[in-house]
Amino acid sequence: MRTRSLLALVGTTAALMVSAVSPASAADTVLTTGGLAGDAVAVGDTLSASLASGTTGKFYSSATGTSGVSCAESTFTATVTDNPAGPGTATETVDAHTFGNCTSNVFGVTGVNSVTVNNLPYTTTVTSDGVVTVSPAEGSVLQTTVVLSTLLGTINCVYQAPSITGTSSNDDNSINFTSQPFTKTSGSSLCFSTGYFTAKYAPVTNTTQGGASVFVN
Repeated sequence: MRTRSLLALVGTTAALMVSAVSPASAADTVLTTGGLAGDAVAVGDTLSASLASGTTGKFYSSATGTSGVSCAESTFTATVTDNPAGPGTATETVDAHTFGNCTSNVFGVTGVNSVTVNNLPYTTTVTSDGVVTVSPAEGSVLQTTVVLSTLLGTINCVYQAPSITGTSSNDDNSINFTSQPFTKTSGSSLCFSTGYFTAKYAPVTNTTQGGASVFVN
């Protein structure tokens, strides 16, 4: 009986040791693919999303106004750099963030030549409770340059922010930014002094893993 008990104890201890060093299961990680209990998103995977269907990306002159620049197209791609067990914080680097098919209803502006995100890559953190924070590299800033055609010629409006914050939702695998302020650092009087960025990206997918939707745990 004593020998049998010792063998049982050794077997239990070994099983616990194996469990302790095994990789986190899919449901244990902050980011999963295909469902809340899906496969764990691997470090190095590429995530991507475009604007949610029927929405636009906006740079408006006030948090509640309707005047500014609106873009019908926008896409970002990011690389996962850490995906720990949850609850926790996953990290990504935003490698590309584009805008297209943009228009403006600002008086004196006749067209939008381009909207360009500068100073990439950015760092993005995603917490288990759905808080998404986008920050620049150390010593840098988030920056967007808007080039407008006006009655007086072409102007460049440069906007900067220390960081922006959004929320993620597993209901539609989205990331939503609402009225995130960017301060004008250069540009003519036709460039509004503060640009408020609003956009909803959905669904966020793991392009490395066949384009399955990404969930936050």
